[in-house]
Amino acid sequence: MQSCGLNIYNIMRRLLIIIAMLCVYAGSIQAGTKVDRPKLVVGLMVDQMRWDYLYYYYSDYEEGGLKRLLAEGFSCENTMIPYIPTITAIGHTSVYTGSTPALHGICGNDFFIDGKAVYCCGDSTVRSVGSNSKKGQMSPRNMIATTIGDELKIATNWKSKVIGVALKDRAAILPAGHSADAAYWWDTTVGHYITSTYYMDKLPKWVEEFNKENHTAPNFDIRDTDQGVTMTFKMAEAVLDNEHLGQRGETDMLAVSVSSTDIIGHRVGTRGPENKSVYLQLDRDIAKFLKKLDDQVGKGNYLLFLTADHGAAHNYNYLNEHKIPGGGLESWKHVKTLNQHLSEKHPGAGDLILGSHSLRYYLNYENIEKAGLDPQKVKQEAIAWLKKDRRFLQVIDFEQAATAPLPKTIRERICNGYHYGRSGDIYAIARSQYTDTEDSPTYKGTTHGNWNPYDSHIPAVFFGWHVKHGSTSRPTYMIDIAPTVCELLHTEMPSSCIGNAIEDIVE
Repeated sequence: MQSCGLNIYNIMRRLLIIIAMLCVYAGSIQAGTKVDRPKLVVGLMVDQMRWDYLYYYYSDYEEGGLKRLLAEGFSCENTMIPYIPTITAIGHTSVYTGSTPALHGICGNDFFIDGKAVYCCGDSTVRSVGSNSKKGQMSPRNMIATTIGDELKIATNWKSKVIGVALKDRAAILPAGHSADAAYWWDTTVGHYITSTYYMDKLPKWVEEFNKENHTAPNFDIRDTDQGVTMTFKMAEAVLDNEHLGQRGETDMLAVSVSSTDIIGHRVGTRGPENKSVYLQLDRDIAKFLKKLDDQVGKGNYLLFLTADHGAAHNYNYLNEHKIPGGGLESWKHVKTLNQHLSEKHPGAGDLILGSHSLRYYLNYENIEKAGLDPQKVKQEAIAWLKKDRRFLQVIDFEQAATAPLPKTIRERICNGYHYGRSGDIYAIARSQYTDTEDSPTYKGTTHGNWNPYDSHIPAVFFGWHVKHGSTSRPTYMIDIAPTVCELLHTEMPSSCIGNAIEDIVE
């Protein structure tokens, strides 16, 4: 009996050993077949950052900021925006969808949808969270494509966290995507970060505490200061700390956009002490942020890309001083005078031009129909009138853009920017260095929106996980960023992506 008991004991012991070995083996199989992804993806967009800002202020940058990204990362030196107009909301959307307005539907900061004026993120069905103002009535619902973050969440069965941070609402919301866990933006009326009920019903406790410690006086616009850059990175670091991004066993994503560079640039132009100051502050804050990522997520464990939503034109008065032609267009005045011209041709019809955005003119189809007019005839009359302004190189019917007598590159960009029912009916192509701003000898600012390299040539620098050091001057495009990131993550590309992965960057 004793011998029998020992035999049973030995048999059970061997079975337990075998089971344990099988468990270890199964675990090793699972570990070996787990998809290789970084712990964290960070998208860093700098609003209005011309490509040449990487080098114009280079000698003044710190070693650990933009210089580090160039010294250790991979820079695509010839990255262009492949659509018109080059506008903030479109740029943020296009980077993260790998697509253009023709497909993702975000056609400007403001535009019309079937004759109704809309703000790109405006959503009256939601309310503000964190304030009682209307600044939180925002969502990504006007965007009709998925983003990098959306595809990452799908690939991980919704286990990944995706969060957007910016001072501008559109710069936080559109990059984060439809399924984001949160997007936070600054409400100047209360002087702190807010969100909307699209994401949550109440701010997390940590955001409330952050706001108490980092608020400004109501109606003080921190966005128009260097402090706005630092505040953006402080909030990004708070997200890392409190949401434990990159430390949960799943790949997370943080979409950060720096808005102050754009707002300051619009006010003072592309040169001068204010512009230099904000870029040196950006450099210092990037250096601090990279160190935070190294310490918290681990060097080499995160994938980061830096890019911009658009560039900017040099101030035309600054150029004129050096004999380079340029000027302001003041296209908003065209709508009133164009309507007056058309009313003389069609008395009693009312305004036949609904409005304009970024040199795109929208027909008022409701009034045209009521007056029994032919929309095509009205369109041609408007085009003929606009062509009299010699500051325009060409004025075209959007629907005829593919065959317009223009260089191929410009034709393609116009087509990529045209979304039926949202982009208008007529597009005016400005002469080089003529910007849609006030026309004044005392004007000091800048703007953007055109096809020209100063508006469409942007930085695209990849850094960190599986990215080799180097650069390429071969043509790449803003819409190539999303498929490149998705390839590295082994996820599907966003639903309307038409870009191509940049193969050169992988080590």
